[in-house]
Amino acid sequence: MKKRFTEEQIIGVLKEAEAGARVADLSRKYGIAEATFYNWKTKFGGMTVSQAQRLKELESENSKLKHLLADAMLDNAALKEWLVESGKPAGETTRRRAFNEYPCAGRDTGLRANRDFQILVPVCSEASGR
Repeated sequence: MKKRFTEEQIIGVLKEAEAGARVADLSRKYGIAEATFYNWKTKFGGMTVSQAQRLKELESENSKLKHLLADAMLDNAALKEWLVESGKPAGETTRRRAFNEYPCAGRDTGLRANRDFQILVPVCSEASGR
């Protein structure tokens, strides 16, 4: 959807209203509905142009983050479904079992398990004996 007015123009219209122009006159002059004017006033009232641009950037970033979160949640759901279909139990016990199945489990390794026992691939050091 293409917008007809930039943030600078919207703030200019709002400043005209603050200067004393009537909303009905401004609506006619710029070809907008009075409801649009009041929506602009709600969203941009009291802002400077730079603040409005920053708001637009933050809204854009927020939208991207929401999409990333949705993608991650879909990936998570697909992995859970795959675990159920493959017959493997999910949860803490699976992580612990996977940790214990490594030949270097509990020994001095290049990688450490975090508190959830999520590890990548441990590498035994030469001093560990295996």
